Amino acid sequence: MTEKFGLPELGFKFDALEPLIDAKTMEIHHGKHHAAYVNNLNAALENAPQLAGKSIEALLRKIVDVPEGIRQAVINNGGGHANHSLFWRVIAPGGSKKPADVLTKALTEAFKSYEAFEELFSKAATTRFGSGWAWLVMDENKKLQVYSTANQDSPLMQGHLPILGLDVWEHAYYLNYQNRRPDYIKAFWSLVNWDVVLERYLSAK
Repeated sequence: MTEKFGLPELGFKFDALEPLIDAKTMEIHHGKHHAAYVNNLNAALENAPQLAGKSIEALLRKIVDVPEGIRQAVINNGGGHANHSLFWRVIAPGGSKKPADVLTKALTEAFKSYEAFEELFSKAATTRFGSGWAWLVMDENKKLQVYSTANQDSPLMQGHLPILGLDVWEHAYYLNYQNRRPDYIKAFWSLVNWDVVLERYLSAK
């Protein structure tokens, strides 16, 4: 089967997020970790030509339709591809550094206040045992939720659209923060490109 999936361009230089995320971490994270997910996903899908042409979102939303023999590989590597593709966008330099009024209103309605949302999201990221992600999602009822997932599991598998995601695998922060995950999470809030988050929120409504 011709390879369907490719490694997306990072969209900014490896050192663009310094000092909060160092260039070497970005280089390894994008060029090694994300690339490996893409390569392994393509390898798994060679055994299921009937899935050719499907988007990664479609594969994950209908994960039960993926043959059992490659399903976990698609969850692990397809999730890794989808999750990282979003992550690079929501931490890309530029854009607003605070949520637009319409998004602040939605977060306040869902979580009592923006500050309460940030605290809840940070707690989800901090308390995720081992490797995983913290998420702000739009659920199947068009309601905002915050939770975490293990490993590379994607909210798409639950029928939820990821709006904002934070990678808390150690490879995302260890060179700079070592075991200080809370410091990395705190730094994340200075990196969020809220224009991208708003775009995803509006697309989900």
